[in-house]
Amino acid sequence: MNLKEYKTKKMNDPELAKAYEEIQPEMNVIRAIIDARISQNITQKELAERTGIAQTEISKLENGTRNPSIKLLQRLAEGMDMVLNISFTPKASVRK
Repeated sequence: MNLKEYKTKKMNDPELAKAYEEIQPEMNVIRAIIDARISQNITQKELAERTGIAQTEISKLENGTRNPSIKLLQRLAEGMDMVLNISFTPKASVRK
């Protein structure tokens, strides 16, 4: 059984499915931070140097133990020479 099959099987549990859905906003932010940093081909240390945010704090953001403020997200975006975009998307268009 591969990971996708395992996830599909586990998502049949209503409690797990609900908990998974509840954490998706945080997971989306984490994935966006990591993907943006990797797309710029920079390390956490380099991003820390560019933003003045401690590398340990960037690590906490990326592993989900710290929730970022909008201001902190903006600093990260600027450090990666990117624009921060936040959007609200109808649920029907993101459900699978």
